[in-house]
Amino acid sequence: MTVDVNMPLGDLVTADPRRSRILEGYGLDYCCNGHRSLHEAATVAGLDLTEVAIALDLPGPAPVETSGGERANSALAHDIVDSHHAYMWGEMPRLQALVDKVAGVHGDQHPELADVQATYVQALAALEPHMTQEERVVFPAISRMEKTGAPVPTGSLGDPIQQLRAEHEVVGTLFKRIRGLTDGYVVPEGACNSYRAMLSGLEEMELDLHEHIHKENNVLFPRVLQLEAELSS
Repeated sequence: MTVDVNMPLGDLVTADPRRSRILEGYGLDYCCNGHRSLHEAATVAGLDLTEVAIALDLPGPAPVETSGGERANSALAHDIVDSHHAYMWGEMPRLQALVDKVAGVHGDQHPELADVQATYVQALAALEPHMTQEERVVFPAISRMEKTGAPVPTGSLGDPIQQLRAEHEVVGTLFKRIRGLTDGYVVPEGACNSYRAMLSGLEEMELDLHEHIHKENNVLFPRVLQLEAELSS
């Protein structure tokens, strides 16, 4: 097997982002639990390790990502805001209206929709202040640190980053619950177009969140903490 089965899932995706969809297909969490090795994750999930490793051994070179030069962390934070945050700010209210509509119309036949609706509200309540904290406090602090070449004067970024990681875990768990409640976003028989659109939107949001969290937990935050340690020594 070419793929190192002792490599953390997050590092495997960082090395080749195409692997994210493969891990999604096997139900392996590479974002919030990206620190787990492929061997550990596959064993816990009861998967054939050889099969998963072969699937991850993709042909051709991995996509080339620009580093951002000396301000690589700022560039990555900016990309996260422009892509994932922008998507979330636009999609969250649209999908909320759709979830409310479907729960109101189909709730009698599908009582699980009440739980989907309540769980989605919880997820949004966690995401909104989380992304605001990143955009207004943490990401600007990262930019200043790179620009000045000095640690953040107001204190270490370690505690805020730890808090953000904990919030990622909360949101990830809530969307995992939604996936379970909808039987993996399977469209029920006789579902209307709104029902289908809701399930498609929820699944797309969960997949985007996985990529979003991976970029922060497994790429941006470790690099920021390493830079902070170097500047403080």
